[in-house]
Amino acid sequence: MRTTQHHTLKNPETFKQQLLIWAQQFDDVVWLDSNNYEQKFTSYDAVLAVDAFTSIQTDFNSGFEKLKEYQTSTRDWIFGYLTYDLKNDVEALESKNYDGLGFPDLYFFQPKKLFLFKDNKLEIQYLKGVDDELEADVKCLFETIDCATERSGGSCGDVKIKLRIHKDEYFQKVNKILEHIHRGDIYETNFCQEFYAENTCINPLETYQNLNSISNPPFASFVKLYDKYVLCASPERYIKKEAETIISQPIKGTSKRAKNPEEDLKLKHNLENDEKERSENIMIVDLVRNDLSKTALKGSVTVEELCKIYTFDQVHQMISTVTSKVDVTTHPVDIIKSTFPMGSMTGAPKISAMRIIEALEATKRGVYSGAIGYFDPTGDFDFNVVIRSILYNATKQYISYSVGGAITAKSDPLKEYEECLVKAKAMREVLES
Repeated sequence: MRTTQHHTLKNPETFKQQLLIWAQQFDDVVWLDSNNYEQKFTSYDAVLAVDAFTSIQTDFNSGFEKLKEYQTSTRDWIFGYLTYDLKNDVEALESKNYDGLGFPDLYFFQPKKLFLFKDNKLEIQYLKGVDDELEADVKCLFETIDCATERSGGSCGDVKIKLRIHKDEYFQKVNKILEHIHRGDIYETNFCQEFYAENTCINPLETYQNLNSISNPPFASFVKLYDKYVLCASPERYIKKEAETIISQPIKGTSKRAKNPEEDLKLKHNLENDEKERSENIMIVDLVRNDLSKTALKGSVTVEELCKIYTFDQVHQMISTVTSKVDVTTHPVDIIKSTFPMGSMTGAPKISAMRIIEALEATKRGVYSGAIGYFDPTGDFDFNVVIRSILYNATKQYISYSVGGAITAKSDPLKEYEECLVKAKAMREVLES
């Protein structure tokens, strides 16, 4: 049971910033922010969950079953992440590549304190055990800024980014993927590479705020699990459940932006009519349709938008929207398990693509290309795809970000490499500024 309060905010943006600073005192933090991006399927503008009352951390072994038990027994709000490596729980796969980060494969917590933003309205929900702290917290957040002082570390020095896969090796690996495609093993795969820095520290909140302000994406998130952080500026929704409706919005197709409006419009138009990008997107739409059909009511899988161009601060993206209907008796965790990982981050056919990814990539993906989100008390949920994100282990002083692109029969290795650099630009700028 939760104690609830409602407030009208004069300046939601200023309050959000203050609240996020205040949140840094807790060991468990999930912040989700749509950055006021206009979108059809949205429940909240932003959500903050802090301070674990209960939690679950586990590796991939029976990961989804453990999450199912936890979600069923809690019947409350739970927030957290699913790493890409939970694929090993869904299929007979493995993850043996190098992992410099050391995050648990699955992590969720039931927050004692919850803040839900919609327009200029704020709903605060505190578990009964801590509702005696509600008045003091509200007073501190609305009346003073003393309680919202961040305990930031000292100067960390320069961040020196290294490449896990160098350019020539990248070309060799893409050519290997093209051999697989020409042999008929796969039609497409999402091949990723890691950029990293060792023995380096950053201020996680400041870095997140800088990354978010560059991109202003609709699925931004800041996650803190003790000494581990995810600073995410994702433009992509993985999957959402709203009553009996399931929504998935895969992204495939990226173009850079131009400052000149005419040139920008031309880049957008070129993306919209790019045969390779459209075929990539359509392949993944087919895969998502197939994934959703596993739990869908017969005949309910619908492609609502196909290859629609959405514009963000850094890039134009080609996005499709696929929906389905599910029976009320279908467990929400089963819906996620049957579609995991997101098709846009694997390729098609999915299992073959994931095997090839494992053989050719140099790093365990972990949280990257997994998902961050929540379940509400009714079992509805909303999760992003973790892309355009910086991962940080403060104890190990290890910083990582990965980028990838879809390789198809029409791929040019040089163009694919250049697309990766476009996607990596915001993270690099933020870390090296």
